[in-house]
Amino acid sequence: HAAMRAAVVVMVMCVTMAHADVKPQADFNISRFAGRWYRVGLAYDSPGFAPYRDKVKASMGFVMVLPSGNVNLSMWDATPIGCVNKVYHYEKTNTAGQFTYFSKRHDMVKDITVVETNYTDYALVLKHKVFNQEYSQVALYGRTHTLRNNIIQKFKGFALSQGFPRDSILIPTCPCSNPPSSSSRSVPLTPQSQTR
Repeated sequence: HAAMRAAVVVMVMCVTMAHADVKPQADFNISRFAGRWYRVGLAYDSPGFAPYRDKVKASMGFVMVLPSGNVNLSMWDATPIGCVNKVYHYEKTNTAGQFTYFSKRHDMVKDITVVETNYTDYALVLKHKVFNQEYSQVALYGRTHTLRNNIIQKFKGFALSQGFPRDSILIPTCPCSNPPSSSSRSVPLTPQSQTR
């Protein structure tokens, strides 16, 4: 048992060190990052999430920069009862491309890092939290529902480099042919706030 515990500790330390080495996009520009994004890829290693992996659908979000430099992210997710809107309030840090937000669901602060983006096609975003264990998510966002294969492979490679098992890396399908338009952001559907 001692050898197994030591192996688990080493594995957690390696994953922790991998996340600690992640830096945000160089010269990150929040104004260029604003606007509509689709979450078209997700890597998530929480055991509680595993039973739901095959049910995940692509979702749409809208990033709005506030005068303070903080960001509101409105996400629309497909559920059995229809599209549900959730609003996340990200606070800027002293490092461009890194944000924090308070999760009401977990009653804790989480870190968000925009690892890489070209602003016009895709963005790789890392969400990190320490909650009993360390859990992270890597999300691939696109300005459209579909991205080039080389970008999807870049996302998968980054997720693998962060210690995510292959079966935790998902490319969800689009839930509907008519997601909410960008003008819908001013009229939220079933608003909920920061539940993840």
